[in-house]
Amino acid sequence: MAIAACARKGTAGVALMQSASSEAADPPPMPMRGLGRTGVEISLMGLGGYHLGVPSEKEAIRIVQEAMDHGVTFLDNCWDYHGGESERRLGKALRGGYREKAFLMTKLDGRTAEAAAAQLDQSLRRLRTDHVDLLQIHEVIRPSDPARVFARGGAIEALVEAREVGKTRFIGFTGHKSPAIHMAMLEAAHGHGLRFDAVQMPLNVMDAQYGEESFERKVLPVLLRDEIGVLGMKPMGSGILLESRAVTPVECLRYAMSLPVSVTITGVDSIGVLQQDLHTVLGFEPMTDDERATVLAQTSDAARTGRYEKYKTSDVFDSTAHHPQWLEGASE
Repeated sequence: MAIAACARKGTAGVALMQSASSEAADPPPMPMRGLGRTGVEISLMGLGGYHLGVPSEKEAIRIVQEAMDHGVTFLDNCWDYHGGESERRLGKALRGGYREKAFLMTKLDGRTAEAAAAQLDQSLRRLRTDHVDLLQIHEVIRPSDPARVFARGGAIEALVEAREVGKTRFIGFTGHKSPAIHMAMLEAAHGHGLRFDAVQMPLNVMDAQYGEESFERKVLPVLLRDEIGVLGMKPMGSGILLESRAVTPVECLRYAMSLPVSVTITGVDSIGVLQQDLHTVLGFEPMTDDERATVLAQTSDAARTGRYEKYKTSDVFDSTAHHPQWLEGASE
């Protein structure tokens, strides 16, 4: 599904990016934003980890290094992506001084402290590092997840311990299913005297118009109030938003990046797609109110039922639902 998604993004803008590179001695600077209350700044564009397992290893490494050469610092990944291959490739790409320039994030599926700790150790070996900058609980998508994560012996214990011993600097969680589940996770944290450093969720032009299921309406204001870093993902809904023919890739990226996010994470599986995305972010100007109104109007019919937000309305993107053993252990 993700392979097709990246293909849909096309290569529009590649020539513009190449032209800009040839005409200017120095590329424009990467826009940077603060990560909540952490005091850390990260690149506005983040590189999605899943898609690094799609092209050849050689091209995946080139994508990471070229992105970083243009100022991308935020690198997303997960213990389960492509059976660990995405992390292994990223680890290779970060050799030669790139690790020191990166803000490295990975995610864990384990819901017990034991499973999460074992998965973290495997991830660190694959990534060839002794720590990640941000460690997150992956796919908080079930109503039962918050209670399970915060139960005695739950995954949160492993994340807090990892922060205490230096295996991570910051902790957070991610999910794509329901704003209500995100809110329950934040409330569970508050009840246990913990405040997350970052939260990842879908933020895009169609999410904004899906009523009570809108992360932008329901969760974003709470994160901003509590100074929690906002990690926006799925700016194109894994490419499915583009099937509506109501919005372009550039409009999707500009809309998502114009929100008060710390970073917009986007999947890249080719140098052509990378150049398109870099062209958009390096020349980024926030949407005006009129531009925002226009893109919302042109997508309103498509957005009304969540038809193009399949990560909310189906189980297609629920990897831990298809592989429940990932919640319980760390077999590679």
